[in-house]
Order: sequence, then C-alpha cells, then structure tokens
Amino acid sequence: MTSRPELRRHEVRSVTILTNPAAGHGNAPHAAERAIAHFQKRGVECIQIVGVDAEDALRLSRETLDRGTDAFVVVGGDGVISIALQALAGGDVPLGIIPAGTGNDHAREYGLPTAAPEAATDVVVDGWSEEVDLGHIVRPDGSEKWFGTVMASGFDSLVSDRTNRMTWPHGRMRYNLAIVAEFFNLKALPFRLVLDGDTVIEQDVTLVAFGNTRSYGGGMLITPDADRSDGFLDITLVSAGPRNRLIRLFPTVFKGTHVKLPDVHTYRARSVTVESPGITAYADGEYASDLPVTVSAVPNALRILVPKE
Repeated sequence: MTSRPELRRHEVRSVTILTNPAAGHGNAPHAAERAIAHFQKRGVECIQIVGVDAEDALRLSRETLDRGTDAFVVVGGDGVISIALQALAGGDVPLGIIPAGTGNDHAREYGLPTAAPEAATDVVVDGWSEEVDLGHIVRPDGSEKWFGTVMASGFDSLVSDRTNRMTWPHGRMRYNLAIVAEFFNLKALPFRLVLDGDTVIEQDVTLVAFGNTRSYGGGMLITPDADRSDGFLDITLVSAGPRNRLIRLFPTVFKGTHVKLPDVHTYRARSVTVESPGITAYADGEYASDLPVTVSAVPNALRILVPKE
C-alpha cells in the first residue's frame, strides 16, 4: 500500500498553464478554458503557454519558471506532464494537473478529479502538496530524462514503436492494431539488468517495467506495489513464453494480480542498468531512449499539488 508523504500548504496567487492542444482527442483546450475561468473566479492570475512542439513547450516552461510562478499547471495527459517534469525536477515550484488526456495515469495515482476541470483547479488553488520521487533515465551519451510513472521496455515498447511508425488508422485503433501485430511477432528478448550495481539478471523476457508509481497505459497496474516516496523503483519482469501465456496475463494487469503468476518476477532497486539489443524504452508513454540506459529513483525530486483528503 502506498504511504502518503506529509502535506505542505502553498499560497497560490499566480499560475503558469501549459496545455497540450491534442490531448484527450482535442478536449484539452476546452478544459483549459474552463480551468482559467475558474482560476480567475478564485482570484488567481494565469499565464498560458502553448508550444509548437515538445521542445518549444519545454523552452517556454523553463523561461516562465525563471520569471517566477506559484505553481506550474498542465492541462492534458501524461505526455504534457512529461514535458513539465523536465523543467520542474529538483525545483521548488509545485506541479498542478488538470487531467484532460486519455490515460491520465498521474491523475489516477494522486487521486485527482477527472470529471470536471473546475474540481482539479480547486486542488491547485487550495495549495496542498506532497514531495515525491521521480524516475530518472541516463542515456549512453549522458543526457537525461525524468518520468513520473513507469518506464517500459520489451513487448510494450515494441508496440509503441510500431504505433509511431503507422499512419493509419487514427486514435486508439492504431494502438490496438499495433498490439495485434506485435503479438503475432512475439519473440524472446534477451535482457541484462544490473540492480544497484551488484545483482545481475540475464534472462529472455517478454517485457520489463520499472515503476515509480503503480500504473501505465490508462490504468494497467504493472507495478502494483510501487510507492512514489520510498526511493525505490519497483520492477516487473515477465519471462519469455508462448503467446497463450501472454493472453492469460493481460486481463490480470488491470487488477495487479499478474505478479502472482509463475512467469512474472518482481524486484526492487534504487538504480538499474538495462540492456537489450535493438530495444527502446518509453517513459510516461513517451519515447525515452534506445537501450542501454541507467534508470533510478530520485527521492524528493518533485512537489505535486494533491487533494488534502
């Protein structure tokens, strides 16, 4: 069971709002309008930024943080949150979230309201925050990426690779077709993991996930016992096996009971070196790096605004 860190109260009189126009099948701009109206109703000054792409959004985010703001608010899903984390990690400005995406795994983890932007706005203005860990990826060239939920590699990252290469159809159906294609292309993937510099795991796997929090992919509890403030990553490794085993595993992931199956192994570590030829890693649903990488949990790397109760 995830423990809850101590809450701290902030005075929120001004906010910066970063919006992903494409999130939630285009619902994010409407959610942002409602959120801004509610912020103004509660006497909070708003500055809105929208980047032309992820790189531009990150640049604007950092510039705004340098000028000062009481809270940095994102309107959208886990993808736009990922951008914000690159700017906020290790700083003092708290993150606020107005959920308007399709997966909303951050919102799910922190118990944030998803039905109405006004309710999520109230969470920001009320100003209660907790200090939590972030996942941290270091690539072979030394560059880095922060994430809040899960880093995925193996079958699920191959699905994401295929989805990104496809131009048709649009929306969720493209992802579903990519799952089917990769399922029929299923093969053992040789992985080498080094946990905390001393425990070595060399095994053929289907997938490996590294969780700072419990879920990814819109509620799949891939690392169901992950604690966002314990300084560790929870690791779920699914051994290589026939397709029928993967079929049996898939529905159990939504309840987190897959970890009881004999082909599923769990570990916990502060830092892991991950190697597998030709495999990529995705974090918070976004491309993170080609393997190898070193992934770790960084304690107290983020302040996030949450409901008091």
